[in-house]
Amino acid sequence: MNYLQQRVLFFNKARFAFFTILILGFSSCEIKKENIESTKNCPSGLTVEYIREPSKVFIVDEKPEFGWLVPSVAISQTAYQIIVASSEELLKKNKGDVWDSKKVLTNNSSNVSYSGKALEMGKTYFWKVKIWGQKGEETGFSARQSFQMGRAAHTITSANSFQTDSIKPLKLAKTGEGAYFVDLGKAAFANLQFEYKSKVRDTLIIHIGEELIGGKINRKPQGTIRYQQVKVPVSPDKYVYNLAIKPDKRNTKKGAVLLPNTFPVLMPFRYVEMEGLKTSINKSDFTQLAFHSYWEEEESHFKSSDTVLNQVWDLCKYSIKATTFAGVYVDGDRERIPYEADAYLNQLSHYTTDREYAMARQTIEYFMEHPTWPTEWQLHVALMFYADYMYTGNTELIERYYDDLKHKTLVELRREDGLVSSLNATPEFMKKLGFKSSKAKLKDIVDWPPAQKDTGWKLATAEGERDGFVFTPINTVINCLYYRNVEIMQVFAQLLNEPEDEQFYKELAIKVKKAINEKLLDVDRGFYTDGETTAHASLHSNMMALAFNIVPEAQVKSVADFIKSRGMACSVYGSQYLLEALYNANESTYALQLMTSTENRSWYNMIRIGSTMTLEAWDMKYKPNSDWNHAWGAVPANAIPRGLWGIQPKAAGFSIASIKPQMGTLKTSSVKVPTIKGAIKADFVLQNSKSEKYTIEIPANMTAEFEVVKAKKVLLNGQEVVLTSGIIQLNSGESILEVSY
Repeated sequence: MNYLQQRVLFFNKARFAFFTILILGFSSCEIKKENIESTKNCPSGLTVEYIREPSKVFIVDEKPEFGWLVPSVAISQTAYQIIVASSEELLKKNKGDVWDSKKVLTNNSSNVSYSGKALEMGKTYFWKVKIWGQKGEETGFSARQSFQMGRAAHTITSANSFQTDSIKPLKLAKTGEGAYFVDLGKAAFANLQFEYKSKVRDTLIIHIGEELIGGKINRKPQGTIRYQQVKVPVSPDKYVYNLAIKPDKRNTKKGAVLLPNTFPVLMPFRYVEMEGLKTSINKSDFTQLAFHSYWEEEESHFKSSDTVLNQVWDLCKYSIKATTFAGVYVDGDRERIPYEADAYLNQLSHYTTDREYAMARQTIEYFMEHPTWPTEWQLHVALMFYADYMYTGNTELIERYYDDLKHKTLVELRREDGLVSSLNATPEFMKKLGFKSSKAKLKDIVDWPPAQKDTGWKLATAEGERDGFVFTPINTVINCLYYRNVEIMQVFAQLLNEPEDEQFYKELAIKVKKAINEKLLDVDRGFYTDGETTAHASLHSNMMALAFNIVPEAQVKSVADFIKSRGMACSVYGSQYLLEALYNANESTYALQLMTSTENRSWYNMIRIGSTMTLEAWDMKYKPNSDWNHAWGAVPANAIPRGLWGIQPKAAGFSIASIKPQMGTLKTSSVKVPTIKGAIKADFVLQNSKSEKYTIEIPANMTAEFEVVKAKKVLLNGQEVVLTSGIIQLNSGESILEVSY
C-alpha cells in the first residue's frame, strides 16, 4: 500500500457526509458540572501521536507516543503514571490490563512511548494519566481518551482527521428578477449547500468565484483565481441541493494530492450568484461547507496597536487553517502538489497558530518518497526535520530517515573547500534523493517566479522576484542553505550517538562557513555577492547569509544596511528569510515596516485586492498565473510570534522557551503561542519612550529565557535583575518585567 492510499484510508475513518458539521475541540470525559473546577488540577490536553482527538483516526505506530499538558498548579512534573485498558470499565477501575506504567520519575510530558502489550490492529483502547508536581504532590487522573489501532504502514505518522465548518452568508442581496448575490465572508475550500423549494422541474444557474469585479463575480479571472458556473436541476420532490462542481484537470492529475473519496469536489470560493429562481430565498437557506484539517481556533491569538498588522495576522492565520484541506501541505489550488520550501513555511506557521504536529510529520514523510526538482527545495527537508524536532522533541523521524537525509543536504556535491554546486549531481545521486526518472536534474532557482526573459510572462518587474540574481556554479544562496543543513546534521548525529558523523559535520560546518566568508563576502563593499565569479549582489544572497548566522559580527551592520536598501525585492517565499535576517540583526523597526506596508508588494495589498487568503505572489502582475490560496504567502503567521515576539523553542520540545521581543514602533501587543507543553501568553505595553512593560505567562513544565537588548535596568516582579548577559530566567506561571533603556 503506497503513501497516498494509506493517507486516504486514514482520513476515510471520519466517514462523514460532506454536509456533516464536526464540533471543534477535543472531547473530555464525563464530568459532572460541580466537579469541573477540580479537573483544573489534573493533566489535560491529552494526545496520542500528537493527535488531540485520536478516536477519529487510525493510529499506525505500533508503539505510539502519549502526551499531555501539566496543570499549572503543579508548576512542573516530577513523575507520571499512564494506564491503558482494553475497555472503559477497566479504566474507570484504574486497571491497566494493557499497560500500567506505574510511577515513572521524569519530567517528560510528551513523547512518552507506549511500553505495554502488543496493540492489535482494529482494536480500540482507553487511557488516562496522572502526574506528580514540583513538590511531589499527586494529581487526580486526567479525562479518559480512546484511540483505535490501524494497519501498520511503511510510514510511521498517523494522519489527523478533517473537519467541516458550516458557514452562513455575510450578505444576501436580490439583484434582479430571480437573481441573487451571496457573500460568504471568506473564501474556503468548500462546496455549497442550499435549500430551495421549486414548484416545477427547472434548472438554476449558479456562479461561484473568489474575485469581484464591479460588485459582480469575475467570470473571466486571471491566472488561477477560481470561477465556475454550475447548473443545478431542481424539482418539487427535493429541497436540499449540493453543487456538482467540476473537478479541475490540473489539480487532480497524477502527482497531485487526491482528496478522500468521502469528500465532494472542493473549490475555493467566497461569492455566489444565482439565476433563474422562481421563489424567494433567504440567507438561512445557504451553507458554505468549508473543509480543513483538524483545527482549534483558540490555540493562538495576536493583537497590537497597529491595525494593519492585526489585519495581516488575521489574513495569514486564516490562510494556514483554510489550506489544510488536503491533509498534507500543498502549494495551493492550481496544482495541489507538496513542495518542500512551501511546506517548510507552512509548517512554521502551522506550529505558531495551532498545537498541531501530525500534518507536518506526514508531509515530511511524503517528501522522502516524492522529491521536487529545485535545488533549494531539497535543502529545505532537513529544515523541516529540525523544526519538527525542536517543536515536538521527537526523534523518531530522524532515526528512521537519518541516512536518506544525508543525501538531501547535498554534502556529496561538495568540492575541496566544502562548497557545493548542483552541477555536480549525477543520475546516481538523483536516485539517492528519491527521484524515479533517470532524466531528473536539480535546478537552482533562488526565488520564484524567475525573470521575464525566462518565462515569457509580462511582469511588473522584469527581473522577476530574484533582484537580478546572477547564477554561477558556486551559488551563495545554495551554499547558505547548505551550511545550515550541515549544522543540523551535526545536531542529529549527536542525538543518534554517531560520534564520527558528528565530528565530520562539525568540521565541515566550520569549513563551509569559512569558505563562504572568504570567497563570497566582498569585505570592501560590506556585503555578499551572488556567487564566486560575479560582482553582482542581490537581496537574496545577503538575507540568506544573515538569516543563517553566517555573517561575521563586523559585517552585520553593513549587510543589514544593504538588505534595507533593496526593499521587498523578493517573493512572498523569500520574505521568510528576509524577516528572519532582519530580526537576527535587531532591525525590528524595518521588519515591522515591511509587515505593515501598504505598497503593492505587501500583505495588505492582498487584502486590498479582495482576497481572504494569502496569494502566491504579492500581486497578479508579479506572477500572472498565481492563485489566491497559497500558504507560503502567510509568512507573518510565524514571523510575528517567532520574530516580533521572539518566541521560539530554546530546547527541543519547548522544555525551555526563548523570548526575545522586538516590538519596533508598536505601543501595545498581546500574543498567545501554542506549544506542545501549552500556550505561552504575553502582553506588551510601551509605557514611555524609555520604558516597556511585559507580562509573560509560561505554561507548567516549562521555563523560559527572556532576552533584552541594550537595557539599562530590568525589574522582574518588582525586583531588580542583575544584567550580565541580557538573559532573564522565567519560571512557570506569570512574570511581570519592566524594562528601562
